[in-house]
Amino acid sequence: MPTTITLKNIPDDVYQRLKASAELNRRSLNSEAIVRLEEVLLPQRTGQAQRLSRIVELRASLGGVTANERTLGALKRQGRA
Repeated sequence: MPTTITLKNIPDDVYQRLKASAELNRRSLNSEAIVRLEEVLLPQRTGQAQRLSRIVELRASLGGVTANERTLGALKRQGRA
């Protein structure tokens, strides 16, 4: 069963950031606080296969752009010319 807690003496800047985040995410202040606590206290563990899959997705979203040491070095030198 969920428990109710009361937070006291929340610093103004923390409250304002939480409030702004709640508005941005279209959540109540209470829901945003719960989500943020869950993110910190119950982090989601991802397996190696999930991480690799995400990397593949991100690379595909770049439209075939790849970079290696040679390419990066050439771009650095080009910017210094």
